[in-house]
Amino acid sequence: MRKILIVFTILTLLLSGCGSREDGAASTRYLTTMDTVMTLTAYGPNREDGLDKAQAEILALNAALSTGLSDSEISRLNESGSAALSPEPLALLERALELYDSTDGLFDPSVYPLVKLWGFYDKNYHVPTAAELGESLSRVGADHIRISGNTVTLEDGRQIDLGGIGKGYASQRACEILREAGVSSALLSLGGNVQCLGSKPDGSDWNIGIRDPWQEGALYAAVKVSDQAVITSGGYERYFEDPDTGVVYRHILDPRTGRPAESGLSSVSIVTTDGTLGDGLSTALYIMGLEEATAFWRTHSEEFEMILITDDGTLYATEGLQNRISSSGRIHFLSR
Repeated sequence: MRKILIVFTILTLLLSGCGSREDGAASTRYLTTMDTVMTLTAYGPNREDGLDKAQAEILALNAALSTGLSDSEISRLNESGSAALSPEPLALLERALELYDSTDGLFDPSVYPLVKLWGFYDKNYHVPTAAELGESLSRVGADHIRISGNTVTLEDGRQIDLGGIGKGYASQRACEILREAGVSSALLSLGGNVQCLGSKPDGSDWNIGIRDPWQEGALYAAVKVSDQAVITSGGYERYFEDPDTGVVYRHILDPRTGRPAESGLSSVSIVTTDGTLGDGLSTALYIMGLEEATAFWRTHSEEFEMILITDDGTLYATEGLQNRISSSGRIHFLSR
């Protein structure tokens, strides 16, 4: 119920101010898949057909990618160590490997052994020993993934999880499908991933809320976008508290240490036209921390903008968002 309340609160902000023209009529689909609550809203005369096709694509992607389904393509690959993948899972793995290279391994699709070790996979949470961490870390590193044609081989006990970019890819594909169906205005919310097709029906920008990392259901900032994705990763999304020590462990794991990232950031939001890229970068830049993330953005500023919230509540945004972001507090702008 809390997830649904958060989605409703954010959608109230996103949808406010939509036009009342006849072509602004809306239809909305709600579904729970990819371990999150999704809301797909489309406008105009072709919206029902577009939503049917977009929903079918998201469900098909989940069936192929989910590590929680024993018969998914990724689960079968993890089980056997080598398998042929169909075009979409294969293309997504290739994008994951590109991100692995560009982020110096901080976005790593092979961290799945660590995810399972800490219990973030099935919520059987566990603080591992040094020996357990060492054993799992020995099986992490996407440079041990080989692709030949459509056959993928996982070397030295590697296992993969494409959940780190799966929702971003799903929202991007859904927007492409809606556009092909003749829809020119749509808003897709896939958990922390929001992707917009075009503008609102009245021609104005969408106003996308950035969640407050410390207050569930509240917003920390908002950013105006059109035909872009706003994808957020934060330590608040999934965590557990050790009952013996009271230490809180968050789900974004640093592949260098095998432990939850401690970068000084509480939230990272990526603004980009490429939902897949945004999904992967929101994780990698969270692990990097403020200084390294800023340096990375300066090298790749043509590809994305970003919003960072530090553990002490300071809000940073890149200069390309200067006239598009709002907050009740001060915004520190990062320059190129």
